Amino acid sequence: MSDDFTESVNMTAGELERWLASDESKSVGQSDGGGESVGHESGRRIVELLRKKKAELTEADHAHMRKVVGYVHRHLAQRPDGDVKDTKWRYSLMNWGHDPLKS
Repeated sequence: MSDDFTESVNMTAGELERWLASDESKSVGQSDGGGESVGHESGRRIVELLRKKKAELTEADHAHMRKVVGYVHRHLAQRPDGDVKDTKWRYSLMNWGHDPLKS
């Protein structure tokens, strides 16, 4: 795992899996064709990545990890003012494995 990915994804596979099962998780994001959102699909892929051994990671896995890092960094720069606990901004980030309220 790259250090950037490890820093960007601060949720465990179990935490992310539980989050992805929630209504809040499914309530955010853009989908191409009315199905699962891009972020939700990415979250499922992140769970798989977190459960893989480093030696098992493919080039496609590394490409997705770079995509996740880019998304998290861009999204964090757009943090809204005030309490973000129950915001679409936070929910969207959490679909990508990052909870901005987690220290």
